[in-house]
Amino acid sequence: MKINVSKIPEGGMVLQFERDGEWFRRNLPGATPPDFIPDRIDIACTACRMKENVFIEGTVATAVDVPCCRCLEMIRLPLRSSFKYTFAPPPSRSQDEVELNAADLDFAYYEGDVIDLDTVIIDQILLQIPIKQLCAESCRGLCPHCGINLNKTSCNCRGEVLDERLAVLKQFKGQP
Repeated sequence: MKINVSKIPEGGMVLQFERDGEWFRRNLPGATPPDFIPDRIDIACTACRMKENVFIEGTVATAVDVPCCRCLEMIRLPLRSSFKYTFAPPPSRSQDEVELNAADLDFAYYEGDVIDLDTVIIDQILLQIPIKQLCAESCRGLCPHCGINLNKTSCNCRGEVLDERLAVLKQFKGQP
């Protein structure tokens, strides 16, 4: 979604639109696509202009299907994120090294007279994906020996299986 800065009215404007998974896939940075693609992405935001600066506040809502990290069953993960950004024209002089603080993370520059919200939306979705997705906190995962899903059934595998390559280390147990 591109916003023309000069066309933002003095009272601001409200934007509501949606994108699909194919849009997400096309606009992802990098060559390797993630393990998930959202179905439908709903975006609602307001844009207010004060001279050349633009303040955008909004929400992104979607859902993704991801595998549970323990049992590998597919789970539906709803994602919702609120964001606030301040966009400004690029500075006229280049700065060598600048230390960023927390307020700078919600600040971006726009080129020409156009703000591209696509990167903001993609960033918000990617930031909401947890590192470890679980179907439930009590998920028992897969048996490390036979691979059966322990949430659905139990197995008769022994609890402790020693790797023969490490058997020599068992001699050291208990020695000072």
